Amino acid sequence: MKILVLNAGSSSLKYQFFDMDTRAVIAKGQCERIGIDKPFLKYKANNKELIKEFDIPNHKVAVDLVLKMLVDSEYGVIRTMDEIGAIGHRVVHGGEKFSSSVVVTEEILKELEEYIELAPLHMPANITGIKACIAVMPTKPNVAVFDTAFHSSMPKRAFMYGLPYWAYSEYKIRRYGFHGTSHKYVSGEMIKLLDKPIEETKIVTCHLGNGSSICAVKGGKSIDTSMGFTPLAGVIMGTRSGDIDAASVEFLAKKMKLSIAEIISILNNKSGLLGISEISSDMRELENAFENKNERAILAIDMLSYQIKKYIGSYSAAMGGIDAIVFTGGIGEYTPSVREKVMSGLEYLGVKLSDKANYNAPRGVIFQISAVDSDVKVYIIPTNEELVIASDTMLLTK
Repeated sequence: MKILVLNAGSSSLKYQFFDMDTRAVIAKGQCERIGIDKPFLKYKANNKELIKEFDIPNHKVAVDLVLKMLVDSEYGVIRTMDEIGAIGHRVVHGGEKFSSSVVVTEEILKELEEYIELAPLHMPANITGIKACIAVMPTKPNVAVFDTAFHSSMPKRAFMYGLPYWAYSEYKIRRYGFHGTSHKYVSGEMIKLLDKPIEETKIVTCHLGNGSSICAVKGGKSIDTSMGFTPLAGVIMGTRSGDIDAASVEFLAKKMKLSIAEIISILNNKSGLLGISEISSDMRELENAFENKNERAILAIDMLSYQIKKYIGSYSAAMGGIDAIVFTGGIGEYTPSVREKVMSGLEYLGVKLSDKANYNAPRGVIFQISAVDSDVKVYIIPTNEELVIASDTMLLTK
C-alpha cells in the first residue's frame, strides 16, 4: 500500500510518499511560499531532485502539483494516482476528543474547526491541507494524525493547572502536550532496545529542536510532558520563552504599553535562545559563539541544558525510576555539547555517559552514547513522525 503523508503549514506543504510494503520513502519534498511571491516546489525521487518556481496560489494547487510530480514521466514514481491508497495528515491539535488518529469525514472536519482557537497558527493550515486533498482526490480516504494524541494518556493530576476548576470544565484550559508522534516513535524504538516487558519500561524522551519538549513515557504511555496548553510552555526553545511566571505578562504589558497579544508574540517569536543570546535561535551559530566565549551564548546554552536536566530528574521521580533517556530532533541529535551538559550531574540516577560515543556519534542512525556499564541507557534516536502518520493511516484504511 502506498501512502502520501502531508504536513500543511500556512504557506507551505511538506510531503513524503511511502511504500508501506517496505516502509521506504519513495518521494519527498515541499511546496514553499504558497499564496505569496515566488512560490516554488522541491521534489526528490529516484536520486533525482527538482527545485523549480511554479504558480501556487493556494494549497489545492500545491496538492495537485505534488500529485502531478508523482506521476510525471521523468520524475514520477507511480503510473497513476490510483496507486495512492490513502493520505495521512499531520494535525497539531485534537483537543480532548481525539485520543487517536481518525478517518476524516465531513463531521470530523467540522469538529476540527472547533479547535482552531486552541492552535490558531497551525490548525487552519492543517484543515486547508485536508480539504485540498478531498477536492483533488475525492475518492481517497484521508486520515488525521494528531500531535496531541499520544499525550491523551496523561493522568488528570499531570494535565490540570492550578486554576479555578471552571477554567478547565468550561474552557478546556489544561496541559495538552505536543510533538506526540515524535515521542511515540522514539520511545517505541527505545522499548525495543530494552530487555524488559513494555509495561515495566520507564523512559524520558527529549525532542530538542527549534521547538523542544520533554516527555515521561511509562509502560509505553505518556504520563507527563513539558509543553502545555500551547507549545509555548516547557524548556526555552529557539524563539519561545518556555515556562515563565504568568504575572510577568501583565507587568511587561504595562511597562511597555503593549497589549497582551503583543507580549505573547514576544514570548513566541523573540525570546528563548534568540532572546537570551541576542545572536541567533540557531544552535550551530550559538555553539560558534560559545566557542568564542560569548557570555550570552554560554548563558543560553547553559539555561537550556539545565532546564532539560531538571525535567529528566522530575520525570524520573514521577515514574519511580528510569531505564533510558532518548535524544532526538535537530539539537538532540547533532549537539553533543548539550547532551554532555544535560547528562553531567545525573550520575546519581545511574547515568554514565561515554564521551567518545557522544562526540563521535554517526548521523541519522540509532546510537548508544551511554557507557556499557551505565545503569540508565542513553540513546540518540532519529525521529520519524511521517512514518508514524503513514502507519496509522494504513491501519485505518487498509
